[in-house]
Amino acid sequence: MHRLSAHRLMMSDIATSSTQPPGEFAVSLSNQQSRHAVDQDQVVAAVRSVLSDSALTSAAVSVAVVDDATIHDLNRRYLDHDWPTDVLSFVLEERDGHLEGEVIVGADTAAVSAAEIGWPAAAELLLYAVHGTLHLIGYGDETTAEKRKMRAAEAAVLRRFGFEQPASPSGKRPTARAAASRSTGGMQAK
Repeated sequence: MHRLSAHRLMMSDIATSSTQPPGEFAVSLSNQQSRHAVDQDQVVAAVRSVLSDSALTSAAVSVAVVDDATIHDLNRRYLDHDWPTDVLSFVLEERDGHLEGEVIVGADTAAVSAAEIGWPAAAELLLYAVHGTLHLIGYGDETTAEKRKMRAAEAAVLRRFGFEQPASPSGKRPTARAAASRSTGGMQAK
């Protein structure tokens, strides 16, 4: 088990506060890659939208946009999965209606997946940020019912930003495969 403080080093340039006023949803973003354009305002607004729709009274969430090498390293280090992934989400603290968490999205994976599906990389990256944030607030995607609820929530948020998820050539939309960790004392894979 890894201590949360070790993971917070990943986001050392992002300040979050554990004393958010009620109703405040602080979202910060760090673009730690330079290969792909990122609409930072849009990603922050989408994450804040998910948080605002939740039962939470306040939250502090940091989002990191990284390359495949970085997300692969984090996936291996914290979840023991030896491959790059699209999104990782970690609940750092959850108490009395307040949440602190981190969402890490893979810009390289978003660009590749978007090209395969035929929609903008910005939309795919936004999907990953929304998916990871939904995991933070308690959404799952293990069962068919959970997946259906997750997809509906993702679609609703994406529509607010002008994106409609296309189907892949096989007729099924590839889904974000978030590796989520819901804990308050250390990181554990679901």
